[in-house]
Amino acid sequence: MTPQEAVTRDGFLGGRLTLWQSAQGYRAGIDAALLAASLELDAGGRVVEFGCGPGAALLSAALRYPQASFTGLERDPEAAALAARNIEDNALAARVQVIETDALSYRAEEGGADAVFFNPPFFEDASSLRAPKENKRAAWMNDTTLADWVRAGASLLAPRGSLTLIHRADALDLALAACRVAHLGSIVVLPVHTHANRAAKRILVRAVKAGRAPLQLRPGFVLHDDGPGQYTELADRVLRGTSGLAMTR
Repeated sequence: MTPQEAVTRDGFLGGRLTLWQSAQGYRAGIDAALLAASLELDAGGRVVEFGCGPGAALLSAALRYPQASFTGLERDPEAAALAARNIEDNALAARVQVIETDALSYRAEEGGADAVFFNPPFFEDASSLRAPKENKRAAWMNDTTLADWVRAGASLLAPRGSLTLIHRADALDLALAACRVAHLGSIVVLPVHTHANRAAKRILVRAVKAGRAPLQLRPGFVLHDDGPGQYTELADRVLRGTSGLAMTR
């Protein structure tokens, strides 16, 4: 367990969640909130998150869908312990669990998942960015590829199950290629812009197992108005967990 002095207890989704997380390692932010908001789940759905960390996206999604069950997969023992603590602290243990395991080699014991989602490491090449601090390295870099994550996620899906991911906007070609190799179709892409007049920084991608509908590019989601640090009305609701992002057809 991470020592007490090395963690902080923070509010998330405008205080709707409390989140214990590392003080010096990777800390949950906007990407986790956007990923959770992009899910659209049926009652009774079985949902898996790869690399759930302390559980920000996992628990945010669980709050949005009180009739679904969630499993977070996390290979780092300290992060997994924090996720378990956060599940208990937010009274979600009846339908949310965390398993300490390598998500890419995990195999479910029964049936398939209705949805898999993840925020994978954004960089595969160490020369592509300034080296992160060691305690943040696993969140930013990995020895696996985005295609590995998509292939592993697709293997867990039930028929017509969905896979959703968030990534850098310039990785869109990699994400689309990975989905097609994994036999995921009916792809929906939502660009995320910091401001309306700036290029997208992030993409949300949703794909369906054996889906056949043509790719759909949604109008961009904008985080900030022109004022400094001001969120748009929709972005504010999404980051507080009171609105979702439409990603289904």
